[in-house]
Amino acid sequence: MAVPEVTLTHLNRADGSATYTHNGYSIIGAVNGPIEVSRRDEMPEEATLEVNVRPAVGVGSPKERHLESLLHNTLRSIILTRMMPRTLVQITLQVRSLPEEDEATGVNSTLTILPHLLHTSLLALLSASIPLLTTLTSLLIAVPTSSAPIISPTSTELLRAGPLQAVHVFAFAGDRRLLLNESDGAFSYDEWEEACEMAEEVCCSGGEGGVKLEGEGMDVDAQDGNLEEWLRGVVRRKVDWEQRWKKGT
Repeated sequence: MAVPEVTLTHLNRADGSATYTHNGYSIIGAVNGPIEVSRRDEMPEEATLEVNVRPAVGVGSPKERHLESLLHNTLRSIILTRMMPRTLVQITLQVRSLPEEDEATGVNSTLTILPHLLHTSLLALLSASIPLLTTLTSLLIAVPTSSAPIISPTSTELLRAGPLQAVHVFAFAGDRRLLLNESDGAFSYDEWEEACEMAEEVCCSGGEGGVKLEGEGMDVDAQDGNLEEWLRGVVRRKVDWEQRWKKGT
């Protein structure tokens, strides 16, 4: 897999922020919360979660509303909303750039961008120190009609693969619980199960690749690790950065 680049805590007017760049996608995420919520949206026993997705060009469309619904349902399952009753947690995701070949692949663009939006959201939540039940990792798997499945493909790889039989997006919690499953195409249950096992292996154990994390002195190089190990490194380095004042005393 290609190596994503991440910058944390770089927006001054947000409680938490992250910029995530991977496979030609670049997304800025900002989190504000817990903050005051309007009386209409107030919930007496838990926090209200609001997710806004803004496209790279133009105004929002039904595609962005669908993405917001998927992100809301997935992120709500890992945020400890009951620890912040009668407040609002607001997540804003601004798409900065998309791969030039994205529209030519013929793949549902909602699926191709979804893992990147999930990772950006999670990193921004970590930056804002929002209490979480667990972390999550997400992965796109494309299944060509005449070759082996492709893990986290780029737009160029999707074009070269030719006709695709199916495309899957999976998201797993830290305890291997399946949080999200979105698929498009024609496939049997056995084919779906095989793709799910491949995604679980990369997200939760024994994958290859690494992530380079930059920003505010927080550098993580998780080479030869999987996505879960990368996230552990992110959390560890974030805590070390926030407690750096202890080393100066």
